[in-house]
Formats: sequence, C-alpha cells, structure tokens
Amino acid sequence: MRTLHIGETDGGAVLVDGDRIAAVGAAEELAAAHPEARVRRWPGRLGPGRCAADAARFLEQAYHPDPREADDLGTEPLTGAALAALNPTPTRWSESTRRGVQRLLADGVTAVVGPFTRPATETAVRRAGLRVLPA
Repeated sequence: MRTLHIGETDGGAVLVDGDRIAAVGAAEELAAAHPEARVRRWPGRLGPGRCAADAARFLEQAYHPDPREADDLGTEPLTGAALAALNPTPTRWSESTRRGVQRLLADGVTAVVGPFTRPATETAVRRAGLRVLPA
C-alpha cells in the first residue's frame, strides 16, 4: 500500500511504498501522480533523517531528567559534576536513556553511531527503530 506523507509547513512530501521510499517531491505533484495513495499530513516539515555521531556520549555520559524532576534537576542533560553528584542507579540510567532516545527522535535522528557499553542503551536504541552504525 502506498502512503503519501505530507509536511504541512513546507508542502514537501514523501511517497512510501511498503517499507521503501518511492518518491520525494512537492505534495501537489505527488498527490496528482498517485491518487490511490493514502494521505497522511504531519505538522511541521519532512526532511532527511539525521545521524547522531555522538549518540554513545549523549546517551551514556549524560543523565536526561524526567519532567517530574525538572524542579530539582532542570530539563537539560546533566554531565560532569552534576552527574557525579546524582550518581544514578541502574534503573534511573535506563529511564534516562529512554528519554535521551526520545530527544534524538524528536530532533529527526534515524541513525546513531555505536558501540554502546550499557545493555539498556542498546535496548532503547533498537526498540526505537534507530539504525546503529559502527564507529
């Protein structure tokens, strides 16, 4: 089944056939050329996926606070002395990694560079469907 994904901000579109990109172009042109395609509109714009070359550092050397921790820890990742003072448990690291992966996805990341040293990181990355590239 073909699906036409349209970015509402810029009018760009991606025609997807199964699990493959079939065409990229202006929404009006692709819709006219493929009237059988199911249309999905997205807020914002569609663009190429990004690769996070620093994903191992971002996910394994920074703690990503839960929104419920924002009053005490803020909303930005903790590193250095702030991270050392927090000394997260394995469970908190796992939850932090999941939130870090969510941040990557929100930023358009579709691939990350490994390797990862924590099993929780590898699990979160794979569950999110991110492609892992070698260093």
